[in-house]
Amino acid sequence: MHYREVQTASEYVARLETGADWRGEIESLAAEVGADAAWFTALGAVQDAELWFYDQDECEYYPIEFDEPLEVASCVGNVSLLDDDRFAHTHAVLSDDEGVAYAGHLNEATVWAGEVHMRVFEEPLEREYDDTTELDLWL
Repeated sequence: MHYREVQTASEYVARLETGADWRGEIESLAAEVGADAAWFTALGAVQDAELWFYDQDECEYYPIEFDEPLEVASCVGNVSLLDDDRFAHTHAVLSDDEGVAYAGHLNEATVWAGEVHMRVFEEPLEREYDDTTELDLWL
């Protein structure tokens, strides 16, 4: 296990813009407040979405696409640096009009309404390729 202590520098709440990309809005907030490392939670609704499922045997992401309105029942993630860019690693639980829930890595979604709480850390976090998982993980 790799770990280190982090100190919180600041916290923000924001409303995501209708029609914007969900993850892009979180990355824009991080850029605007100068966050190279953060933890966030969010909720709201999206007009469409693409979740990814990571197949551990094939070490490959597979998309699950939705072209319908969905509730964002839960959304958690973190911001860190990946190849010198801010990357919002985002997971979400989405539900349809019958209450059926879908979960996974949120690749993209169009915001209908969204609210986010971001806790910014003082020191940056960086991602580096991990040979075992074939994922970019925190150092």
